[in-house]
Amino acid sequence: MTALSTARPFATKTRHHAPTSYWIKAFLGVFATALLLCAGTVGAADYRLRTLADDLRWPWCVAQLPDGSFLITEREGRLLRLYPDGQRSIIDGTPPTLFAGQGGYFDVAVHPKFADNQLLYLSYAEGTPQANGTAVFRGRLQGDRLVNGQRILRVKPDKSTPQHYGGRMLFVPGGDLLITSGEGFEHREDAQDKESELGKVLRIRDTGEPRGVDARFFGEYLRVWTLGHRNPQGIALDHSSGLVYLHEHGPKGGDEVNVLRKGSNYGWPGVTHGVDYSGARISPFKQAPGYVDPLWTWVPSIAPSGLVVYNGNGFPEWRGSLLVGALVDREVRRLTLRDDEVVGEERLFGELNARIRDVRVLGGELYLLTDGEQGSLVHVRP
Repeated sequence: MTALSTARPFATKTRHHAPTSYWIKAFLGVFATALLLCAGTVGAADYRLRTLADDLRWPWCVAQLPDGSFLITEREGRLLRLYPDGQRSIIDGTPPTLFAGQGGYFDVAVHPKFADNQLLYLSYAEGTPQANGTAVFRGRLQGDRLVNGQRILRVKPDKSTPQHYGGRMLFVPGGDLLITSGEGFEHREDAQDKESELGKVLRIRDTGEPRGVDARFFGEYLRVWTLGHRNPQGIALDHSSGLVYLHEHGPKGGDEVNVLRKGSNYGWPGVTHGVDYSGARISPFKQAPGYVDPLWTWVPSIAPSGLVVYNGNGFPEWRGSLLVGALVDREVRRLTLRDDEVVGEERLFGELNARIRDVRVLGGELYLLTDGEQGSLVHVRP
């Protein structure tokens, strides 16, 4: 598929002759208009969409190994390896999962020093429908098997619904691992409870240990880095600025993009731009002292999932933009940033007509992962 820019020069016809100066001015006017149109639609770059795999079952995340092979999680409890020649295998040695509601396998993260230690990290739902939580498993990849695997984190306390797990992971400079945790849908008040890990972003060492008393972020609960989140399913690092961005599902309206800073409170459910699914008000406040305002909101909701700060090579005009997968709107939203503010939004890849579950830049190339019983891995190229 090819999407072509709408910013094309155009010609006009006239029924009378005009002086040369008129045509010079007309040409300059058309040229200037074309430049303005291009400047306003730089995101509408020419691109090609190439499907690399189209028979994935409920895929959630895609990552890439140094040899160029892809790792893809399927929520039912499979970790696939897709090789550059199209061959694939299932990685053995992974943990059992709760495939119910929104539960199952979520993210897979490759250790920053994978070339030395071959470590992979897998986030997943663990437990029963009545008592479950987000967990993280770590193992060493040998061939197509994880060895010496162990669970290194289980969000506390258990929740009673198989919903709102969060489950995204991100390695940050220094080697620590961030994990997003949802509030379980029916446990919204836990998002403000500093003694609960529900509705939080957690920070641990790559071994699973907390940072320690000297580096704690909230009271005695050593793993909580930020709080006041609903169901965050996108987290990304801007390597140029060091900022960490996160987006999360609002209720009916009120999806958010935030800049994460340790120790900060992002408000849920005390402040929100959305309402309950019944239409009832959750909070009378969209902002309040002590809560960090979102960088961007969507009303109505787009159901964001997957997030990347674009730093690829194929589309230089997109560099520094946030690319956000939209499940409900079946597209990608590109947010243009300037001076720590969103100054523009653009819709991309709607011709796929598919729920976008993940957006990644891997090896300088852009990839999309579509959601569903027959999901696809799509390569976006100029």
